[in-house]
Amino acid sequence: MSADEATAYDLGAVTPILSLYREIDRADWARLASGLTQPLSETEIVQIRGLGDRLDMAEVAQVYVPLSRLLSLYAESTKRLGAEESAFLGEADTTTPFIVGVAGSVAVGKSTIARLLRELTSRWPGTPRVELVTTDGFLYPNAELERRGLMDRKGFPESYDRRALVSFLTEVKSGAPEVRAPFYSHMRYDIVPDAVVTVRRPDIVIVEGLNVLQPPPTPNDVAVSDLFDFSIFVDADAGHIAQWYVDRFLALRRAAFSNPNSFFNVFAHLSDEEAVERALGYWNTINLPNLQENVLPTRHRADLVLQKGADHTVETVLLRKL
Repeated sequence: MSADEATAYDLGAVTPILSLYREIDRADWARLASGLTQPLSETEIVQIRGLGDRLDMAEVAQVYVPLSRLLSLYAESTKRLGAEESAFLGEADTTTPFIVGVAGSVAVGKSTIARLLRELTSRWPGTPRVELVTTDGFLYPNAELERRGLMDRKGFPESYDRRALVSFLTEVKSGAPEVRAPFYSHMRYDIVPDAVVTVRRPDIVIVEGLNVLQPPPTPNDVAVSDLFDFSIFVDADAGHIAQWYVDRFLALRRAAFSNPNSFFNVFAHLSDEEAVERALGYWNTINLPNLQENVLPTRHRADLVLQKGADHTVETVLLRKL
């Protein structure tokens, strides 16, 4: 993307792309929660949030309960439309799962948001069965990344088996009764052989990952996002994300001391200052370039953008108009 194009897609600027979205500030969005029940306990929220996230009862009630209701309404409406189409064609109803994509940078909190939305959307009567799949499972195994010289590019588009991911989602969206995805362990920092995530035709499938809104590599290819019914981009200032990344790196390093199987044990010998320097090195050489080159340019493709402030709370919601 050129500098001019990047400016055009700046969601803080007044440009034609903004006309596609409703811009809703935090206070107005929070008012949508009036009359909606907060179904999660404080203990459940603590279990859902990731390292470094500051998710609390107020944030869930004011931001994510309304969002979960909106997703549930979209899914229910799509299901009704599918049933009406089948009736019109004189066929049995074959409506397939509603697929939601969640994209954003490393450490921006998208994994926590995906887990939270899985729990919240499953509490609405029309969408009781919700599954979550992360695209980490479609990373090439470390041995294959080493063979291809891509270990330092882990997380970049070329480090994923894109064809396998598209095939998986195509099966889900085609209504297959059971579809399996590989399983990635953050503790081992690698794919776990013979471990799978099984999706059995739920109401909603949430797909979370860095590059899920990427356009197809060639015009004749299917994009991952072509198989989404709704997409969310989690956005924040790169400087804030860098700090969250360092904080998470330090938290994972501390946790590794009590778990000899953790990949982060390789950093156990570092001092805190050295660990911060190492984390910033990874951020500046891998994660920031990936954000700038591959992730951020897809923001305008999302149906909804959550803009976070320095404290991880959502300040603005951008919702694409129908």
